[in-house]
Amino acid sequence: MIKSEMASISVRKIILLSLALMFLLGVGVIASGTNINSVKIILSNNYELNVLTNKTKVEDILEESHIVVLPEENVVPDLESDISETKKIVISKTLQEGITAIKLSQEDAKVSMEQLLGDYTPVVERIIVEQVPIPFETITKDVSGGSQNTINKVITEGKDGVKEVTAKVKYQNDIEIDRTIINEVVITEPINKIVQVDKSSVTSRSQTSRVANISLPTTTTNSSSIAKSVAGKTPVVRKFNTSAYCSCAKCCGKTNGITSSGKKATTWCTVAAGNAYPIGTVIYIPALKNKPNGGWFIVQDRGGAISNGKLDIYMGTHNQALQFGRKTLECYVYM
Repeated sequence: MIKSEMASISVRKIILLSLALMFLLGVGVIASGTNINSVKIILSNNYELNVLTNKTKVEDILEESHIVVLPEENVVPDLESDISETKKIVISKTLQEGITAIKLSQEDAKVSMEQLLGDYTPVVERIIVEQVPIPFETITKDVSGGSQNTINKVITEGKDGVKEVTAKVKYQNDIEIDRTIINEVVITEPINKIVQVDKSSVTSRSQTSRVANISLPTTTTNSSSIAKSVAGKTPVVRKFNTSAYCSCAKCCGKTNGITSSGKKATTWCTVAAGNAYPIGTVIYIPALKNKPNGGWFIVQDRGGAISNGKLDIYMGTHNQALQFGRKTLECYVYM
């Protein structure tokens, strides 16, 4: 009886071992028919990991590896595609270059993953702090009371301020592509320039004796016609800071020689004066009486640097203007 039971147990063991062996052989056959791939996954933060998988679809491989693709990320190849021959999956931030790479891979299957990654240029973001100037403003105060004879006085010189700017700057290929201001702190406030428009202090006095001593030209020249046009008038005597200019670009920013009066400038005749002296005002300068015009001039031009205390005499060449220099001359002004 005991022998019979032992024989029954031995048969059972044999049957169980046979079944286990058949199961292992079946699993081996199944495994031998499945391809196991080694796939490299590059995350958007440049972290790399290698996984072994028998799956071929990108989405399945990422899901199996517990990797979630964020909305602002791109995947190459895309989620619905099978892995490429390179066995590589790249996850990157959404940039124009990434979009271009995806389109390129879709349009041309011959483009390798190495080429796509080589064409992708990352964007570098930096925080910079720099000091920039704050431009001053010019404020004009008119205290002339409506006088036609005015002069500009600088009461306060202007000075730029300084501010510290903190910005977030994005670079690509060392070229700035975007800038966002984070914070601004004023270090030094600008000082505005204050210009006061005041009455011009033109000294008026009788010059009967001096005018009587002026010998008018007897020939029919331009100077004689100018002198005759003011015959009988009493001039105002004033000293001017006198310089010279010509019709070159350095002197007046143009080369056509056309004056503010609309007439072409004439050597030793045309002068530029301040707004207190209307176009057409005649000026006699005794110190220049030996010049071709006999010392007679006509106000025909203006100038950005010409105030009511200055005169600019027109010369034929730039060298002549430089040679004339700058001098204070007594002038007879016929208003």
